[in-house]
Amino acid sequence: MTTQVIFKIDKKLKDKAMAKAQHQGIAFASILKLATKAFVDGDLSLGLIGSEKFNVATGRDIANAQNDISQGKNLSPSFRSAKEAINFLKK
Repeated sequence: MTTQVIFKIDKKLKDKAMAKAQHQGIAFASILKLATKAFVDGDLSLGLIGSEKFNVATGRDIANAQNDISQGKNLSPSFRSAKEAINFLKK
């Protein structure tokens, strides 16, 4: 099932987008569909939220934590219950 989306956009911007899409041989509607899918899939970042500015030490700690996460290091195991998690923490 499909649905229709209606929104207002500046005419000059729409005309430029349609011309660019046509130049690349794709319908403007397809561009909007692909952009929507990419946004939902997390492949399209809007950059509306500013990035955090950390001091050197905090930035290093965050980079190290991200590196550990990507390598699967220094992570707690998954738990089936809160009691199981508490017992793990008590060890």
